[in-house]
Amino acid sequence: MEPNATLTALRDFCAERLGADLADRFVRLARPGFALTEAGPGEAAGHSRFGGRAMLEPGTAWPTCDGFPLSLLAVLDTDALAPWLDGVLPAGTGLLNFFSLDSDSEDADPAAMELSLTYDFMDPQVGRVIAARATRAVETAPPARASVFDPVPWAASPGFAFPDTYDPAWKTLDPGPDADDMARAMPDTSIHGLLTDWSERPGALDSEDIAFGRPEFPTGSSPMLPDDDDPNLYHHLLQLSGQGEWYLGGDGGWMHWSIPTEALRAGDFTRAIPTPDIW
Repeated sequence: MEPNATLTALRDFCAERLGADLADRFVRLARPGFALTEAGPGEAAGHSRFGGRAMLEPGTAWPTCDGFPLSLLAVLDTDALAPWLDGVLPAGTGLLNFFSLDSDSEDADPAAMELSLTYDFMDPQVGRVIAARATRAVETAPPARASVFDPVPWAASPGFAFPDTYDPAWKTLDPGPDADDMARAMPDTSIHGLLTDWSERPGALDSEDIAFGRPEFPTGSSPMLPDDDDPNLYHHLLQLSGQGEWYLGGDGGWMHWSIPTEALRAGDFTRAIPTPDIW
């Protein structure tokens, strides 16, 4: 099912449970995204994968933090994720390489652990996103002391993501003139109490690893953004869950990257920042 048809089916699903007006306002919170799961033969979404080597254009410098190399955690092939991202980022963006200062995994260098103590979790120095045109990108070996994770190709299933329980995006939802004080104070609880069979909705994203969409915060935290008063200033790029030797930063190993929405639309990924799940 293509994006517009899926969104229409999702709105109809919500309207049956919330009424047309509230459903329309609620569905406006939905953002297109992808559930990322290990790909079987022939299922990979282009070059999208966890780990492996970076895909950089020749001459691109490997990112560092105080001279210490960051580690490549993931590659997203946005060309393979169209057309669900139509209007979200410029066409032809190509490959997005996600780097982080690995201070938590089994392979983390002790110096990285010590360096991480001197930086804020959201400091751009500890997490970088580098775009590369797919026609020019080449596999790039990491420098010494960077952690190297075995590559796991990703399949990408499209859908729509809604704000998690503690996401400040809920502040932007008008629950309607008939809503009581509880519904206004906790619109997420009120709405989800009415959304029966929510897991069966059209376009559901069923994965702990998610591209774009909205972040999940299973530890009970909320997005760590520089300015959470207006969540629409930022757009979610990637969510990675801690998995054994892949353990990343944040509570329970959950890691996210986000970017100012206007920078995303301009294709300026130098402004992307790490937004980990932290109490």
